[in-house]
Amino acid sequence: MKRYVIFAALVPLFGGFLLLLATTVMSGYWSHPPSLSEAGKLFAVFARTLQYSYLFGLLPALMLGAVDDIVFHIKRIGPYLRLLIVGVIGFAATELLYGSRGPDSGLLQFVLYGLVGFIGGAVSSGLAHYLIDLPAKAKGEAALPS
Repeated sequence: MKRYVIFAALVPLFGGFLLLLATTVMSGYWSHPPSLSEAGKLFAVFARTLQYSYLFGLLPALMLGAVDDIVFHIKRIGPYLRLLIVGVIGFAATELLYGSRGPDSGLLQFVLYGLVGFIGGAVSSGLAHYLIDLPAKAKGEAALPS
């Protein structure tokens, strides 16, 4: 259950910010080096749209959490490969959802929209490993007789 809480808390947060950042870059708003006031406007818009990031990102985040939980139970797959698998699935899912938005297409759009899901999924999977999986293994190893 903790794994799902981690994914539900972090994926919409990272995904919402990175999606806003990707659309800002793709629109050409930052075709010049950004100033401090433009970065402030970006964070203000992020703060105002954060509720929608959680509204629309909660279900995909829980789906990525379920993938991470399923892959966790496959003993041959280690934590770093699991992190990569969850990240690649997140990359593919967000690319399919957002990659065809707008008139632009190309490698930059493909990578930027794909990274929205990759980073959120990979960070959440890694954090779940360090907060949930490692302490559980340490408890199990301490109970074994030496």
